[in-house]
Amino acid sequence: MLSGLLLALRAIRRNALRASLTVLGILIGVMAVCIVTAIGTGASENVGGQISNLGSNVIIVFPTAANASGARGQQGLGARLTIDDGEAIGREATSVKLWAPVMRAPIQAVYEGRSVASNAIGSTAAYLEVRSWKLARGEVWPLSSETLKEKVCVLGSTLATNLFGPLDPVGRRLRIGRHTFQVLGVLETKGQAPFGGDQDDVALMPLGTYKSHVSYAPPDRAGAIMMSATSAETTERAVAQTTSILRQRHRIDEGKEPDFVVRSQAEFQAAQRAITGSLTVLLLAVAAVSLVVGGIGVMNIMLVSVAERTREIGVRMAIGAREGDILVQFLIEAVVLSLIGGVAGIVLSVLVAWALARASGWPIRVQGSAMLIAVATSTAIGVVFGFFPARRAARLDPIQALGRE
Repeated sequence: MLSGLLLALRAIRRNALRASLTVLGILIGVMAVCIVTAIGTGASENVGGQISNLGSNVIIVFPTAANASGARGQQGLGARLTIDDGEAIGREATSVKLWAPVMRAPIQAVYEGRSVASNAIGSTAAYLEVRSWKLARGEVWPLSSETLKEKVCVLGSTLATNLFGPLDPVGRRLRIGRHTFQVLGVLETKGQAPFGGDQDDVALMPLGTYKSHVSYAPPDRAGAIMMSATSAETTERAVAQTTSILRQRHRIDEGKEPDFVVRSQAEFQAAQRAITGSLTVLLLAVAAVSLVVGGIGVMNIMLVSVAERTREIGVRMAIGAREGDILVQFLIEAVVLSLIGGVAGIVLSVLVAWALARASGWPIRVQGSAMLIAVATSTAIGVVFGFFPARRAARLDPIQALGRE
C-alpha cells in the first residue's frame, strides 16, 4: 500500500499541470457543496433569529377585509377587528397570556429641520411585553397617557439615530404631521423583520394618540391583534381558542371562510424551515453535478495516464507485480487526486464563507459535518471513477504492454 502511494505521488508530480487541472474539477465541486450548505445554514439561522425577535410565543390576528378607500398605507382601516375582540380574547382564552391591539402607518418625522420617513405604531404598553421588547433607555408611557391620548412616543433605535444623530432623544420633541410629540424612551435594537423591513425604524405611541393625531380610525378599531401564548406548548391551543372566540363574535359558522387570519410564531418558523430546506436541497443537487463532472475528469485523466504508461505497467508485471498491485497503484492515484481537490475545496470554501459572512452579516460558516462529507465524497469519487481505468491497467497483457512504445 505504501509503495503504491509513493508511486501515485511520483506520477502526480511528473504531470503536475495535468494533475492540477484534474484537481480543479473536484475542488470546484467540493467548494460548491460546502458553500451551498453554509449559506443554507446561515440563511436559516438568520431568518430564524428574525422570527424569534418577534417576541415570545407570539400569535398575530390579521383582518382579511380590504382597506377602506382613501386609507392606503394605514393598517386595519375598514377591517372587522376591534378592541372588544381583543378584550374578549384576553378574558376567555385561557392559553393567551397578553394581548395588544396594533395599528401602523407611514409617517414623516421632523426634528430641527431634519425630516425622516419612518413608521408609526399605535398600541398599548402591553405590546412591548408581547414582543419581549425592552427599553435601552427612558421609559414607556403610563396608562393615563393612553386614556388622555397624550402626544408621547417611544422610538426604535434606527429612527432615533436617523433623526437625532448622536443626541439623546429622551426628553426631546419631534414633529409628526402637525403635532409635536415628546420622546419618552428608546427601544433596544431588534434588527430586520422576517417579512422584510427594519423593525427599529418606528415610533411607538398610545393607540388613542395614534388614532387622534397620526391617522384617524374609529375608537373601537384594531388593525391587528398581537398576543403571546402562556408557553410554547400552549401556542396551538391559544390559536384554536382565539379562532373559536372570533368566529363566535363575528357570527361566522364552521366551514365558512372567516374574515380574519390567525398566525403563530411556530407557523412562521415551520414555513421558514421548509423554504430554506427546499432551497438547500435544490442548490446541493446543482452543486453535486459539479462533483460528477469532476469525477468524469478524474476518470479521463486516469485513462490517459494508463495509455501513456502501458510500457511501465508491462515492466512491473514482468518483474513480478500482480494484477492486484497494478489495480491498487492506479486506484490510489485516483483517490489521491480526488482528496487533494477535496481538501483544497474545503480550505477555499472556509475562506469564501468568511468573506460572505463579513459582507452579508449572516452567520455563514462551513460546518464540520460538511467538511467530513466533502472528504468522504472526494474519496468515493476517486474510488468510483478511478476503478475503471485501474482495472483496465491491471488487465493489460504483459507481453503486449512491453511491446507498446
